[in-house]
Amino acid sequence: MQIRHPFVWIGAAALAAAIAVPLLMTREEPPAPKKAAAQADLFPFVKSLQGTHPDGDIKVAAGDVLVVDAQLVDLFDYYLSAMGEKPLAAIRREIEQELERRLTPNAAGEAKRLLGNYIEYKTALVELDKNPQLGGNGLAAIRQRMEKMQELRARFFSPAESKGMFGSSDTEDMDTLARMEIGQDKSLSEAQKQAKLAALDAALPASVREARAAPLKIVKLEDNAAKMRQQGASEDDVYRMRAAALSPEAAARMAEVDQGEAAWKSRISAYLAERSKLSNADAIAELRNRMFDANEQKRLPAYEK
Repeated sequence: MQIRHPFVWIGAAALAAAIAVPLLMTREEPPAPKKAAAQADLFPFVKSLQGTHPDGDIKVAAGDVLVVDAQLVDLFDYYLSAMGEKPLAAIRREIEQELERRLTPNAAGEAKRLLGNYIEYKTALVELDKNPQLGGNGLAAIRQRMEKMQELRARFFSPAESKGMFGSSDTEDMDTLARMEIGQDKSLSEAQKQAKLAALDAALPASVREARAAPLKIVKLEDNAAKMRQQGASEDDVYRMRAAALSPEAAARMAEVDQGEAAWKSRISAYLAERSKLSNADAIAELRNRMFDANEQKRLPAYEK
C-alpha cells in the first residue's frame, strides 16, 4: 500500500524509509480476530483498507494496565495510513472508537493519551527533517537521523513507553545500519568483516535471530522434502518430517500449499495441451477465459513461452 500521509520522516532510500515509519499495513489475519475487525471488512473506514483487518493485538495486563508495545503502534499506523482519504480529526476519532471497543475504560484512556502523543511525535519528525544538518544519504547521516529521532521521543514518551513501542524496531534498524557500515568499511579485511558480523549476530535478541533464521529454515525443509520425494517418500512422510521440524499445524499448512501448487500445475498442463491444438486467437482466448479467472491469467505468460 502506498503511504500518503504526512507522518513520514523521509530518510535515505529504502533503509531510511524503513527507519522513519514502521510498515503501516499487513494483509494477514490478526492473531485474535475480533468482531470489530469483521465489521471493518463489510464497512471499511476508507476504500484503501477494504478487505483488511485493523493491525495491533493490543492487550490489558493484570490490574487493568495497558500493555504498551509495538502492537499499539501497529494499530495507530493502520488507521493513520488513511491520511489523504480522511482528515486527521476523523482518523483520530476512529482510532479512539477502536480503542474503546477493544479495551477497558481505564486502558482505553491511557491508549488515547499515547495516541495523542504519537501524532504529535510524528508531526515533530516532519519538522526535524527540515533541519539541513541532518541531510545527506550517507550512512553517517542516516545514523545521525536515527539517533535524533530516538532523542525526540523523550519529549513525548517515558523511557518505558519508548522501549515498549519502538525498542524492537530500533534494535533491528540499528543492526541493519551497523551491518551496512561494516560492509562499506574498506579498512577491514574480509575476515575482520565476518568476525564483526558474527559479533552482531551474537548480540541480537534470540527472537530476532529466530525470525531471521526462519526463511532459511523453510528453504532447507523444502530441499529435504524434494529429496525425500525423489527417493520415493510419501506425502505422509514429508508431513511427519515437517511436523517434527516445525509443528503439526505448520506442516498441515505447507501440505495445503503443496496440494494447491500441484493442482495449479495440473491445470497448466491441461491448458497447454489444449492450447497446442488451437491456432485461432479467439479460440485461445476463449479457452483461457474458460479455464482461468482474471487474476490467474496474469500468471499464464510465464508458462506460454
